[in-house]
Amino acid sequence: MSGESAPAAQPPVPPGDVVTLLLKEQMVTDAQVRHAERVQGKLETPRSLLTVLQDLQIVSADQIRQAVRANPQSMRLGDLLIDLGHLRESDLRAALAAQQAAGGKKRLGEILVESRVMSEHRLTEVLADLLGLPLLEPRVADIDRVLLARMNLRRAQECALIPVSQAGGRVTVAFADPLDATHRMAAEQMFGGNVVPAIARRSLVVEALAAFERGLRANAVPTEHTAMQIVVDLIREALETGTSDIHIEPLQAGLRVRFRLDGVMVEHRTIDRDLGTAVVSRIKVLAGADIAERRRHQDGRIKFEDPETGAVADIRASFYVTIHGEKVVLRLLNRKTELISIRDIGMGPRMLERFVADALEVPTGVVIITGPTGSGKTTTLYSAVDHLNTPDTSIVTAEDPVEYVVDGIAQCSINAKINRTFEETLRHIVRQDPDVIVLGEMRDRFSADTAIQAALTGHKVLTTFHTEDAIGGLLRLLNMNIEAFLISSTVVSVVAQRLLRRVCAHCAEPYTPTASEIRRLGVSPQDLDGATFTFGRGCSACRYTGYRGRICVFELLVLNELVKDAILNRRTSYEIRRISVETSGLVALVEDGLYKASYGMTTIQEVLRHLPRVVKPRPVEEIRRLLGSLS
Repeated sequence: MSGESAPAAQPPVPPGDVVTLLLKEQMVTDAQVRHAERVQGKLETPRSLLTVLQDLQIVSADQIRQAVRANPQSMRLGDLLIDLGHLRESDLRAALAAQQAAGGKKRLGEILVESRVMSEHRLTEVLADLLGLPLLEPRVADIDRVLLARMNLRRAQECALIPVSQAGGRVTVAFADPLDATHRMAAEQMFGGNVVPAIARRSLVVEALAAFERGLRANAVPTEHTAMQIVVDLIREALETGTSDIHIEPLQAGLRVRFRLDGVMVEHRTIDRDLGTAVVSRIKVLAGADIAERRRHQDGRIKFEDPETGAVADIRASFYVTIHGEKVVLRLLNRKTELISIRDIGMGPRMLERFVADALEVPTGVVIITGPTGSGKTTTLYSAVDHLNTPDTSIVTAEDPVEYVVDGIAQCSINAKINRTFEETLRHIVRQDPDVIVLGEMRDRFSADTAIQAALTGHKVLTTFHTEDAIGGLLRLLNMNIEAFLISSTVVSVVAQRLLRRVCAHCAEPYTPTASEIRRLGVSPQDLDGATFTFGRGCSACRYTGYRGRICVFELLVLNELVKDAILNRRTSYEIRRISVETSGLVALVEDGLYKASYGMTTIQEVLRHLPRVVKPRPVEEIRRLLGSLS
């Protein structure tokens, strides 16, 4: 965005059906609507007229519910979601085009869910709240068989409805689309005129009807082969999509499977409750866990090789006992052979120059890479190792497990079962005459002492740590009772990092930050001069999330004499950070995030959601001067 001219005001969003209903129910007047339209016309960011009426406190959420519930058949789903701010007009147009291309065979709600514009759970929650309908999770096992026998299965599948209960001559029926009058009529034809409507997620209704149909065909018990195929398919799909974790969670209706994709949980599928126990037992067999033990938490490990593609992955399995059964989380630790060059990890040009010159190419000392789990520390660590891996350098590692296989270095994978523990390995590693020692993680006082002592005896040590930021890495060493003079004399650099989702290049469009986002960043609009922000609209290439892949943001602390003196004097984190910014050129994580968002690589929302805001960011132009240009 540029400070030379203010952005032109966007055309107002026209009034929708909900405003018409509010006028009809006399909850607002024509004069109030005209006043809201004038306010709407002056807004830089387009907002629906209904949202403006709520902001002006002319109408409340309860009044909106009351108007919609009084006229349930007069609302169109798309207009309703736009008016309430759950859907953008561009998304609705795309969904309607997809509906037309499909020949009108799919409902609008189905297309919105399939295209990931709205989650199915969120869509049903919104409709249940507005229409005043109970939100149910139908399970065939809980439904009276006499009631199911009255149902026309084919018609129920066409309308996505299922009876749930009966009381006092009234039948409660769960609909996927309670706004459709023909579906209501179909239910009344099956169960009589006394139908009480409820709403449920379409996937749960479809799954319940499918389970009932399977029961009609045969009362077959799920075979071990079926469970095995489900497990293989899940792992294969996770590897193909770049998933880091598979969550298999027991719910009342069955098992819910979610993937952690680009750091975000995404619903993948559901597994029928009848198959749930067999699937969990199969994973336990593969992981070497006790299949008979269901009262205690367990861990295990799977060596997976896809029989079709030959893909190999190490998988860490965790079994956690909950009130509904065992929850399974599979962490995919696929061994990688392709290293990312140190030039391509995502550091700004000047930050990268300092990291290489003042940290990696210093002959001795400890380089710490810090951040939470899943922040890309290992990738950065091995990019640094690859930079140092030359014929005249001896590199020895201790890892749990080995994630990157690198030619030319001695890599050791920890195995506690044969007493190849971290402690035992560290005692032997210094006897291997290494120039560079790589510790997968500095996890306790013993490993920290080993790293410090190795640096004191002339070795280069690279390791990772779990802390919030670069200054926090130094403070945690102090809290581990490492002497301040040892830290200041051995640690040469601390790199903190996070992963943010990258804006999809196929559907990126210009974006103007809202006043709320600017306020939360702690900057002024003038501080953002020269920035070009973008936002992903959502397309098939990015699974309609607006993001595809991830980028890394960094905070590089190189310890100079003033920073070392602050550590020796045990100054506070605020004082150490101030000295680092003023004398060592420290750029905070939030500043590097803003720097990359200003080039359209990620979004303001990702910066606000994932980065600690411990300092007020400097203007974009100043940050670019410190880090160099990416264009």
